[in-house]
Amino acid sequence: MLPPVASKKMQAWIRSRHLICSGNFFIFETLEYSTVERFEKCVKGLGGTFISVEPVRKVWIGNHRQVILYQAKASLHTPHHELKQYWIKYGGFYTRFDERSC
Repeated sequence: MLPPVASKKMQAWIRSRHLICSGNFFIFETLEYSTVERFEKCVKGLGGTFISVEPVRKVWIGNHRQVILYQAKASLHTPHHELKQYWIKYGGFYTRFDERSC
């Protein structure tokens, strides 16, 4: 994925609170595994390293359906990467799936 496209996608995830920054890592949470794969392509397109993905818990969608919440971790190698500055301006400390953010 080209860096300008990857950067725009990551910025959209920051604004929607799917992507947060924690220390030197970017933490991404989503309910769809295909979105995790897109996140991995974006990270690699920006020269970063995709570290891990793991199922965190099940989340209720409506009254009768549960889906798995996936959490992915990645690192962009530069400490003052433009995405970190973007996160400082527009992002939050908790993802949209965190109970503390309700």
